[in-house]
Amino acid sequence: MIRRLLHYCSPRARRLVIAELSFVVVAALLQGIAFLLLVPLLRALFLGDLEAAWGWVGAVAVAAVGYVLASWFASQIGMKASTAVLDSLLEQLGDSVVSLPVSWFSSDRTGLVTGLATQGAMFVSTMPYAILRQILAGFIAPGTVLVGMYFFDWRLALAMTVMVPIIAIGYRWLSRRIGRGDKEHSVAVAETSNRVVEFARAQPALRTAGEGSIADRLVDQALENQHKEYRGLLVTGGAAIALFAGLVQLSVTVVLVLGAFLAVGGSIDIATLIALLVLGVRFNEPIVTAGDLGGGIAVAKTTIDRLDEFAGIARLPEPEHPAVPSDFGVEFQDVTFGYGGDPVLRDLSFSAPGGGMTAIVGPSGSGKTTITKLIARFYDPEVGTVLIGGVPLPELGTDVVEAAVAPVFQDVYLFDDTILNNVWIGNPDLSREEVIAAATRARVDEIITRLPGGWDARVGEGGSNLSGGERQRVSIARALLKDAPIVLLDEATSALDIGNEIAIGDAIDSIRSGRTLIVVAHRLQTIMTADRIIMLDGEGSIRESGGHAELLAHGGAYARYWNERVDAAGWQLTHHD
Repeated sequence: MIRRLLHYCSPRARRLVIAELSFVVVAALLQGIAFLLLVPLLRALFLGDLEAAWGWVGAVAVAAVGYVLASWFASQIGMKASTAVLDSLLEQLGDSVVSLPVSWFSSDRTGLVTGLATQGAMFVSTMPYAILRQILAGFIAPGTVLVGMYFFDWRLALAMTVMVPIIAIGYRWLSRRIGRGDKEHSVAVAETSNRVVEFARAQPALRTAGEGSIADRLVDQALENQHKEYRGLLVTGGAAIALFAGLVQLSVTVVLVLGAFLAVGGSIDIATLIALLVLGVRFNEPIVTAGDLGGGIAVAKTTIDRLDEFAGIARLPEPEHPAVPSDFGVEFQDVTFGYGGDPVLRDLSFSAPGGGMTAIVGPSGSGKTTITKLIARFYDPEVGTVLIGGVPLPELGTDVVEAAVAPVFQDVYLFDDTILNNVWIGNPDLSREEVIAAATRARVDEIITRLPGGWDARVGEGGSNLSGGERQRVSIARALLKDAPIVLLDEATSALDIGNEIAIGDAIDSIRSGRTLIVVAHRLQTIMTADRIIMLDGEGSIRESGGHAELLAHGGAYARYWNERVDAAGWQLTHHD
C-alpha cells in the first residue's frame, strides 16, 4: 500500500512521507522499549529495591522523552506530507484526465472523477498521518514488547507469539471485507452523483414532464442503492472489527491463563508475573486500535485502485517524433468508424482542400458530427486513415492536431466566469485588447450591451445567462483567438433566431480567409458559398460531392435537397408575413 501511494507522489511528497513514517517507526520502537523497561521497574518496586527502581525510572524517562520528540517530528512532517500528497494526487488525476481520449468521456463520468478529486484524494492524502501512523505504532510497539518478553519469560512470550499468525489472518480478513464493501459503496456513490448532476442539468425538460418522471425514479433508485450499500458496509465492517477484537482479547486470555498456571506452580515470581501481565494487556490494546483503523487502509486502497484504473485506460497512440504537415488540407481515406456498435461512417473517402471551405450536408444521423470529431482526433478510425497535410493523424500526434484544429461544436459549454475570460481561454497569451478585438469580429460585442458589467459580465454556469446563439458566438470568438489553421463548425447556425444566424454567418465569413473551414452546414448562404459540398446518405457514405452550381446542374440528390430547403425557407417567410 505504501509503495503504491509513493508511486503517485511527487519527489517532495515522497521524501516527506518517508521521513514521516521513519519518525513514526522510531517513536513506536521507543514506546515499546519504554513499556519493556516497566518490567524491571515494577519488579524493583515489588521487591522494595528503591535504588534500582530510580535507575529504571531514569531509563523509562529517557525512552519517553525520545518517544515524545520522535512523535512531534512525525506530526510536524505529517501535516506537510498530507498537503504534498494531496497536491500530487490532484496533479496526477488532472494529468490523467487531460490525457484520456475524449471517447472515454462519451458516458457521464462526472461522479467518478468528482469522487476521486474530493473525498478520495483527501482521504488518501491524510491516510499516512491519520491512519497509517497509528497502525504502524499499533504493531511495531507490541512487536518490540513481544521480542523483549523473551528476555523475561520465554513461555509467556511464546504463548503470545502463537497468537500472532491468528491475529494477522484476522486483520487481513477484516481489511478485505471492508475493502470489498467500500468498493461497492464507492460505485454506488459515483452512480448517485451522476444521476444527481444529470437531474440538475435536465431541470427545464423535467419540469415539463411533471412529478414521477423517469429521471425522478432513476435518482431515487440510485439513492436507495447507495443507502443499501452503506448499510451493508456498516454491518459487514462492524462484524469484522468485532471479530478481530475478539481474537485479540483471546490472546490476552491465553497469557492470563498461562501466567496463573506458572504462578501456581511456582516457576515465576508474582512481581515478574504482574509486570508481564501488564505488558501483555498493553501488547493488545494498540493492536485493537490498529484493527479499527485497518478498514481505513482498505478504503484508501479503493481510491488507489481507481487511480490505477485511470492510468491503465488505453490512450490514443502517440508518435515519439511528431511529423509536420505539409499544409492544412484534410483527407479521409476509406474511413469506417462506429461508437462501439454499427458503423456510422462506411468506407468514407473525400478531401477538404487547404484554405477553402467545405460544407457537409445530409440527413440526421448520417455521420456529419462524427466526421468533425475524427478530424479533431477525439477518436481514431476503426478502418482507414484521416490525414492533415498528407500525414495520418497518429503520426502527427494529439498535441499537433489540437494546435492545428479549432472546433466549434453544437453544444457549447461556457465556464461560470466573465464573457471576456470565456473568450480568453482560446489563447491566454494575448492581451485584453486583442481578445476584445477577436470577440468583436465574432459579434460578441453586441451581447455585452444588454448585460450589466459589459465584458466582465458573468455568463452563469454553462453559459446559462446567454442564449444558444450567443454561446455559439463566444465559441467562435475562441476559435478566432486560437488562430488555428483548421476550423470545424458543427451545426453552428441550426435552430437560431434571425439575429444570431446573421451574426454567426458574418463571423464565419470573417474566419474563412487563409483557413481550412469545414462546416456541418444548415444555413443556405453557407452551403452555396462553400468551395466544396459533401452530401452524405443515411448510411454514412458520400452520395454526391462537388461545387454548388455543379451539383444543382447535375439534378440529383443535392439538387432535391437544396430545392426542398429553399421551398421551406420561402414558406416560412410567407407564413410570418
